[in-house]
Amino acid sequence: MPQKVFIKDFTNGSVFKQLLVFSWPLMLSNLLQMVYNMVDMVVVGQFIGSAGLTAVSSGGDIMNIGTTICMGFTSAGQVMISQHIGCHNYDGMKKTIGTMFSFLLLFSVIITVLGLMFRDSLIKAINVPPEAVNGARDYSMVCFYGMFFIFGYNIISAVLRGMGDSKRPFVFIAVAACLNLILDLVFVAGWGFGPWGAALATVIGQALSFVVSFIYLYHKRESFGFDFKRRNFIIDTSTLVRLIRLGLPMALQHSVVVFSKFFVISFINSYGLIMSAVNAIGNKIGFCASVVTQALGIAATSMIGQNFGASKIERIERIIIISILCGLAFTTALSIIIVLFPEGVFGLFDRNRVVLETSHVYIIIAVMNFTAFALRSAMIAFVNGIGNAMLAFVIGVTDGIIGRVFLAILLGITLKMGIMGFWLGDVFASFIPFVIGLVYLLTGVWKQRKLAVNIE
Repeated sequence: MPQKVFIKDFTNGSVFKQLLVFSWPLMLSNLLQMVYNMVDMVVVGQFIGSAGLTAVSSGGDIMNIGTTICMGFTSAGQVMISQHIGCHNYDGMKKTIGTMFSFLLLFSVIITVLGLMFRDSLIKAINVPPEAVNGARDYSMVCFYGMFFIFGYNIISAVLRGMGDSKRPFVFIAVAACLNLILDLVFVAGWGFGPWGAALATVIGQALSFVVSFIYLYHKRESFGFDFKRRNFIIDTSTLVRLIRLGLPMALQHSVVVFSKFFVISFINSYGLIMSAVNAIGNKIGFCASVVTQALGIAATSMIGQNFGASKIERIERIIIISILCGLAFTTALSIIIVLFPEGVFGLFDRNRVVLETSHVYIIIAVMNFTAFALRSAMIAFVNGIGNAMLAFVIGVTDGIIGRVFLAILLGITLKMGIMGFWLGDVFASFIPFVIGLVYLLTGVWKQRKLAVNIE
């Protein structure tokens, strides 16, 4: 049995206090991750302009195909680890860690190969403006070459989060964020490397973060009972089956949403460079809301997983309610800022006069997006925490294909609302996970589910 230095027990005590204590390092991690991602756009936007801004955004959208698959499987691993801890099954926890490492790092190589093969087709599919095509190609190429490190860092973070440790991932991402900022200024502002220089800074930062976190875990291996010997990285067949059964629907859920966003982005990009830049900035502003809401969701997932493993159903409902209320408190404050200072916020990324004027039109979209983030994060945490992978997949398909694509066509094309129709279709679809999750929660049928770690 591990010494439990890393492992936190969320099955007893104040839900509100535990959620905040566990989530605040995740919030700081997400803040740094947001800065990490936004620095590329800010530096490129200020020193290259709208074309560079769109190139980085488009290249990042393409690279997200790989990262969303990674997040699906690491989220599954996090849930399995937390449920093992709730059941006090530490041998199963170790098998999950070793299997997840070996399987996903091998899978990252496959993603790299496929990404490089199809990046040009994807760039064409999302209608990247001609001025930004070469930059998007370069940015996505460098990012795909660094996919191994992106997967590696996310694996280690999932392991720690599953154990209830949110502080160390913050330290590791802080290292990457600081290095990324320095290298962005050197590569883009100083040496004029353009979008591919911004991507190189990102990959180097992720690589260092992965190496540092891996070395740290190795030195602290006795604290959680995983000794990092070669035999522990041998893939356990039954554990892999469980990881795939839980992770594949989660990965598909994320992927469907990403591809549906591609569909919307392709229409938005057809309106030209200015609207493409506005949309890119709007998406990055949306990440501001996810700093808190995603952190609350990640924390809630582990807490729900442990309590579901320990059969403490009543605490799960409290976790969901408190997560929603905390998220809404933050997104309301953020909405006030964007309503009062739209040009000031957009001006951080692009000083183009037309872009700044269009920011006033985007206000309603931003506010609705913020609210959706707060509501959907809690319900996705609930569905994932209890290990209902198939419902997570259904939510992804409904959100993406049925919701986002249908609404984009209806509002943007059929009703001829233009770019506002595509924006509204995207934001309306973001509320779908909350609606489905709420209905499922209220039915109470989830209380009879078997644990994900007991799948045969």
